Amino acid sequence: MNLCDAKTIRQTMAMFSLNFRKEFGQNFLCDRSVVEDIADNCCQNADSTILEIGPGIGSLTHELALRYREVVAVEIDSGLIPLLKYTLGEHQNVQVVNRDVMKTDLRSLLAPAFARGGVSVCANLPYYITTPILMMLLESRLPFDYITVMVQSEVADRLCAKAGSKAYGAITAVLNYYGYAEKLFKVPADRFVPSPKVDSSVVRIRLYRERPCVPLHEPTLFRTVRAAFEQRRKTLPNALSAVFNELTKDEITEAITNDCALPADIRGERLDIQTFTALSDALWRRIQDKQHKDPQ
Repeated sequence: MNLCDAKTIRQTMAMFSLNFRKEFGQNFLCDRSVVEDIADNCCQNADSTILEIGPGIGSLTHELALRYREVVAVEIDSGLIPLLKYTLGEHQNVQVVNRDVMKTDLRSLLAPAFARGGVSVCANLPYYITTPILMMLLESRLPFDYITVMVQSEVADRLCAKAGSKAYGAITAVLNYYGYAEKLFKVPADRFVPSPKVDSSVVRIRLYRERPCVPLHEPTLFRTVRAAFEQRRKTLPNALSAVFNELTKDEITEAITNDCALPADIRGERLDIQTFTALSDALWRRIQDKQHKDPQ
């Protein structure tokens, strides 16, 4: 069965009396070369387990099962479960789980896989929930080796942007704290059935085993990043003073200029994650010093 053929996809969906569901962002790949490229590049270790989010009709799942030790495929649409049992019946190394990945205890689900060795993530993410799923995976702090996602090309540009560029934003900085993202290739809209309105791109994130940045207080780092981009057109002293009520604007400016040797008129979009970490450390020290001097 050619699961990458548009006609076959439609016939198989009809066989199970299924329609493509917009609320789940169901746009299925119908280009075998793209599916094979994703499977080839999502992990470097054939003995790994792959967590696939949103297997659809199983075209990518099939290729992953041929290349890696095990595939755990999490699918939210209960209607697709019988279909997946049909299309993936030949594979003994595929486990299909009918759950919402955002409400799934991945640590428990993948415990046997983590005990055996490497685990990576591979997903064709619905556009409407790309950021929540990606942040959930990063913030889970599970020891994934790679997270490979197909996302809207505009989102891919943001994920892989460099500090100072127009596409650089809060999610870019936070992602850079957890790992290194690179865009692998673009996927035109006509490679899907039904075709979405925009092109997609495949991004691979290599998660750090040892992070290059270790802040004094991690919540302050994330608070600093969020504040810097909530009003991104404002200079850092103005943006941060709207959030860091523990410090005066002058104290924040001193942390920026004196502690970090940055210009007072710099904006957050110019800071890479290393600089954000240094700035958050300076703010944290000043907050702690102030609290110790004035415990009230």
